[in-house]
Amino acid sequence: MNNKIKRSPLFYVGDKYKLMRQLVNLFPKEVNNFYEPFVGGGSVFLNIEAKKYYLNDIDKHLINIHKLLIKNTSNPTQFFKSVEKIIYKYKLSRSYKEDIIPVALKKEWKKTYFARFNKEGYIKLRDCVNNYKKNDPLILYILLIYGFNRMLRFNGDGKFNLPVGNVDFNKNVANTLNDYFKFVCDKKITITSNDFKKFFSDKKYLKNDFVYFDPPYLISASEYNKIWNSKMESDLLGMIDSLNKKGVKFALSNVTHYNGSKNEILIKWMKKYKIYKIKSNYISYHNNGKKIIKEVLITNY
Repeated sequence: MNNKIKRSPLFYVGDKYKLMRQLVNLFPKEVNNFYEPFVGGGSVFLNIEAKKYYLNDIDKHLINIHKLLIKNTSNPTQFFKSVEKIIYKYKLSRSYKEDIIPVALKKEWKKTYFARFNKEGYIKLRDCVNNYKKNDPLILYILLIYGFNRMLRFNGDGKFNLPVGNVDFNKNVANTLNDYFKFVCDKKITITSNDFKKFFSDKKYLKNDFVYFDPPYLISASEYNKIWNSKMESDLLGMIDSLNKKGVKFALSNVTHYNGSKNEILIKWMKKYKIYKIKSNYISYHNNGKKIIKEVLITNY
């Protein structure tokens, strides 16, 4: 495996990039078919060498962005031209090519000048994707890159409603896109948008197949995890048990403790498998309350 850890060009919430060096050392060395039912931004599959990839996420917008990137892998230059056409039209910052932010604005707003500069164009682009180009994946990708905390968030009416972030289309974004294109260009990838039960309903497994699970965390408070509940947690763990009985290798990322909450369902279930403590990058001490976050990787090999 290449020593360089590749990062998803979506920089997505819950992204495993900062943990990947720990995780890849605990993954099987030889992988036939790789299955990832909660692919998210994709930082995990980008660091797995497999013969075939079966990727899935229930978020259709997220999957449509992946499909767009995969489709453009043979012509990255054209993709960047399409991006630039929109960035230029809406007068958004683009430090990967040039610095267009006035010096006076940088001096006045030293820590937030990207957000100040991009706000007007970002709102116009957001209106465009909501009113004219309904959820166009290219525009959604650009909004994600310039958006607050780089999320895909929609209101009850299905309108994209994330505010502008203090971020930029910089060299790091361009580099991760090029790494993504380079990695997927010769890979056999099947990508779907279903719930995890439907994703697994038609799968047949071969020797050295590997399934990686990074579901929403039952006890953490992020936006993404609001769709998850105790029944889904139990159903997923039961499904993992059935994979184990078939001899399929799996790894599950999760947290057992989060800010005073414990995932009792997971703690009881995981005792029959191998448990590795992961040094998490989510720990923070912004308030006086004690924050304890224990992240684990659970495997059957």
